[in-house]
Amino acid sequence: MSAKFGFLAVTAVVGLTAIPALQAQSIPDPDQTSQGDVSVTIYQNGQSLVQDIRQLNIQSGRSRIEFPDVSAQIRPQTLSFAAANTGIIEQNFDFDLLTPGALMEKAIGQTVTLVRTNPATGQETRERAKILSTAGGVVIQIGNRIEVLRDDGLPVRAVFDRVPPNLRARPTLSVTLESSRSGTRPASIRYLTPGLGWTADYVALYNEQDGSIDMQGWVTLTNTTGTTFHNANTMLVAGNPNGGGRNNNRNMVRAGTQSSGREQVGDFYLYPIDARTTIANRQTKQVSFMDVQGVQADKVYRRTVGWLSNDRNPVNVSSEIAFSSSREGGLGDALPAGTVRFYQRDSQGTPQFIGENTIGHTPMGSELSLRTGDAFDVLIQAEVEKREVLTASEWTKTARYIVYKDGEETRRIEEERPDRYWQTTMRYTITNAKSEAVDVDLVQAGLDRGWWSRDYRIVSEDGPGEQLNADRRKWVVPVPANGKREFRVTYATRY
Repeated sequence: MSAKFGFLAVTAVVGLTAIPALQAQSIPDPDQTSQGDVSVTIYQNGQSLVQDIRQLNIQSGRSRIEFPDVSAQIRPQTLSFAAANTGIIEQNFDFDLLTPGALMEKAIGQTVTLVRTNPATGQETRERAKILSTAGGVVIQIGNRIEVLRDDGLPVRAVFDRVPPNLRARPTLSVTLESSRSGTRPASIRYLTPGLGWTADYVALYNEQDGSIDMQGWVTLTNTTGTTFHNANTMLVAGNPNGGGRNNNRNMVRAGTQSSGREQVGDFYLYPIDARTTIANRQTKQVSFMDVQGVQADKVYRRTVGWLSNDRNPVNVSSEIAFSSSREGGLGDALPAGTVRFYQRDSQGTPQFIGENTIGHTPMGSELSLRTGDAFDVLIQAEVEKREVLTASEWTKTARYIVYKDGEETRRIEEERPDRYWQTTMRYTITNAKSEAVDVDLVQAGLDRGWWSRDYRIVSEDGPGEQLNADRRKWVVPVPANGKREFRVTYATRY
């Protein structure tokens, strides 16, 4: 019950069992359930599919059957019912749950018993009171006087004669059936509901000496449906049905092409939980789905430099851990989207947290490089060392002119002319304060300058580079221990 009912929030329901003569509906044991064989399929777009098969004694002809313990957030329009020799005529979902607040609100106009206890003597006094209002507090009538119940610290509880018939202890679905025969038979209901969700989390222990990681994958289940699903056969679906969010693969270096062998439905991978599990309401549960040891992994130092970057100060490079999800030498599985947290042992052998990053849905065979933070000891300062406009005879453009005289066209001129271009020399100064040499992935971005600069060339470079795409070129630059390296690249960019 909400706080507006003060001290009654604790004691109102207790009164339901304090008087043996109450004509209340039975209140089920919270550890018991009316559910049958439950299967839950949880998607990553906020929806879940619940399938529940119960053994029901269905009478011949028209009858009304109740299904308690369904999700309090059920989407009734998605309900499917099936039983042999039976059809459904009407369905109703009762979601007005039995709470102290709802009980008091439903009792407006009714008479209850107020039990007050003298804190000094322990003696109880009882008065019959009529509930007049619950707006902003509880207003009651006792005889000819009107009172407002206050939270003054005195022990008071309300005892109700009965539970209103339209209040339910648990969310309940009721259906009206037409059956051609009597008898007990399996009846199944299937419906969609929000309130169940799952995320994937990965714990990776990085061994820098061996160049490997040990990775565990955990599924975190959450249940806010208002209902506990008991001993459920649970299936997780990795994917975003019906546009349930865009996949984020910014950390994927290369997409994989291997089939993982996992079962799929449509274009989505299935991750079944090995054993049946109870998903309690308002509970977070973690279940392991991956445990792989000794996967090859490399530390990568990287910086991507923007076009014509001219740093006033050195910039720390990013520290990344690169690994594969391939069958050979990798994790050997398709990875659902989630967060990867990296740990590394210190000199005492204690794992210490070194960073985290996210991955999108990742096919098996993919290569990933996850940034864990900034490298303390490795920095790059990018500077424009020289920039000038030159003319290149090998770069020509077609010039077209129309000559007019007295407002009329007299002739057309078309000729090839040498084009102009910018020649830019970039100097990248890389420093390394570590006691061992490192290789730094230096990436220059912004080479594709758009319609006004449709071409560029590498005039010279201090080491061989790899063209990643039209916009980016990468160099792997070795830097000595406790030293620095100047690396230069000259570009010719069409003007």
